[in-house]
Amino acid sequence: MNSHAFMESLKMIMPPPGLTPPLEALWWDAKGDWSRAHGRVDALETKEAMAVHAYLHRKQGDQSNADYWYRRAGEQYRRTTLDEEWNALVAGLVG
Repeated sequence: MNSHAFMESLKMIMPPPGLTPPLEALWWDAKGDWSRAHGRVDALETKEAMAVHAYLHRKQGDQSNADYWYRRAGEQYRRTTLDEEWNALVAGLVG
């Protein structure tokens, strides 16, 4: 899957099969379901999942929790705006 296909999948009711949990979390986030997005990455220990986890807490307004996850994931995905960060995460995860 590439970024364009991922963006097109947002027209669907459910995420397409085969998405990684971090990518599925971003899918649910784009659909406005923060809780479901968070649930997809909450217990995962991969750098990708922790980066998405950080983004979600930043979006929620919980900066101290976001900072914790950014430290664990590294800072490579953090961007000035949430939209820029979401796009960078998607681009990095679809590879």
